[in-house]
Amino acid sequence: MVLLDTSVLVDGLTENGRLLPQIVDAMGGGERLAISTMVLFEWLRGPRAAAELEAQETLFPSHAALPFETADAEIAARIYRSVKRPRGREAAIAIAACAIRHEAALWTVNTGDFGDIPGLRLFSP
Repeated sequence: MVLLDTSVLVDGLTENGRLLPQIVDAMGGGERLAISTMVLFEWLRGPRAAAELEAQETLFPSHAALPFETADAEIAARIYRSVKRPRGREAAIAIAACAIRHEAALWTVNTGDFGDIPGLRLFSP
């Protein structure tokens, strides 16, 4: 399984759609792509056009988003205490924790936000 970071949704489902072909290729190639509720929150809080929301619901329905659960909170807290400069990265750390718990790779455009997180595998299409 590959969990998407918000940056992939933004670069794939907004007007520029730069990553949409790679998302479609990954799905067609058998990768199971998913989003977490933390990613859903970050995505929905931004200014989204109706077409962007429709694309997200078609590809990654809100009801199927992996919830941020107690185990994720515990993993995120351990990560927070172990990385340098965790302040301001709380959402990224929570997203990473969900990927770690699900033994999923994380697909992100912002590798610098995640590169120092122990136990996290990054996905490269």
